[in-house]
Amino acid sequence: MRILLIADIHANWAAFSAVINHVDGAFDYCLCLGDLVDYGTDPHPCVNWIRNYADAVVRGNHDHALAQRVPAVGTSGLRRLAAMTRPLNRHQLDPSQIEFLRQLPVSRYFQVAGSKFYLVHATPRDPMDEYLGPDRERWKPRIEGIDAQFLCVGHSHTPFHLSIGDRQVINPGSVGQPRDGDWRASYAMIDEGKVEFHRVSYDLDACISQMKTTGMKAWAIELALAVLKSGGQMTREEMDAIRPDGEDVPEFRQTT
Repeated sequence: MRILLIADIHANWAAFSAVINHVDGAFDYCLCLGDLVDYGTDPHPCVNWIRNYADAVVRGNHDHALAQRVPAVGTSGLRRLAAMTRPLNRHQLDPSQIEFLRQLPVSRYFQVAGSKFYLVHATPRDPMDEYLGPDRERWKPRIEGIDAQFLCVGHSHTPFHLSIGDRQVINPGSVGQPRDGDWRASYAMIDEGKVEFHRVSYDLDACISQMKTTGMKAWAIELALAVLKSGGQMTREEMDAIRPDGEDVPEFRQTT
């Protein structure tokens, strides 16, 4: 039995379609860990594929924000990119796709062939917002009370696999905007209980060409491309240096 794990697609159809081609239909079930939208500008085919082929999906913080009309707040770092792409994404999606995102559960169990999975975008303690990487000691209290062999998460955009007692914590990494220094799309496959991570190159030029068709501003496209090429390793200051001519770099202001 082969379980495909995907997360953090972020409206990057060029990356997601490359993953789909790489998998080539060789999976029995697909589990999606949220954040289908924002940052990229091609959400329609991403949401359609998930609706048609994923067996279980949970809501990410960006899915929630778009579906609930929460504006992206902030003028620094990745918040600027979210502020630019969220209205575009919402315009590109049809009402049924937005309703699909709105109705996604924030967590859920999925059971098949004697294996039980718990799906959540971030952590069981804070399903949509807590960032937690491969820190075994911090994960231990967060998996207490979870009645599943596999805890599958996203949100950090970093692939990892932890064995904690008789449980496995798995993050497949990000399809559409990896942040571990490797720009290639990331996904995971659980094959007969064994966790395998995969990286897939894709056509960045095609991704940028699609962005240009949306009316997205040139500086925002430049920022999106720079973030992708860096594998998410740009500092906030480096991101903020990419601005329209004549626009001052703002002081960072933490927002909730």
